[in-house]
Amino acid sequence: MIVQVQGNVGFSITLDPTVWIFDDRKVLLSDAFETESDDAQDDEKPDDALTVQQYQQKINPPINDSVDRYNRKKVLENSYVMPLQHFIHNSEPSADATEAILHTSDGEARISISDLINCYLLFSVDGKPLKETGPVHVILPDGSNQDDPYTGVDRITVV
Repeated sequence: MIVQVQGNVGFSITLDPTVWIFDDRKVLLSDAFETESDDAQDDEKPDDALTVQQYQQKINPPINDSVDRYNRKKVLENSYVMPLQHFIHNSEPSADATEAILHTSDGEARISISDLINCYLLFSVDGKPLKETGPVHVILPDGSNQDDPYTGVDRITVV
């Protein structure tokens, strides 16, 4: 149930999607592909709040200190994705990297490095990890493959 990021990167990293359910960076699948009009409402937040949140994420990965009863119920009922950009930036892809190979249970798929950076990793459906078709599914940034994502991705090779 791990995903390796390797290849033309400064640091090969290993991701464990089973712990992301407690990570504040996770996004509801239903919210990941909102329209621009929905995003305009989010822009009404003060800039200071965004700056503080971004600063805290740089210090430590934001992890829930405790999951209260309401959040526990919500976590067990919803599907979640994790933006891949947090991890790709930490692996430091080489400046000459142009694409990535997704190693899936069905073979390999190639995507551009810019798409990879902005992809989402589906790791939980209805509050349960993707044991049979996982560890993660890769959904492109525009959501165009949301109904048919890359499944069974256990390794990402940057080339």
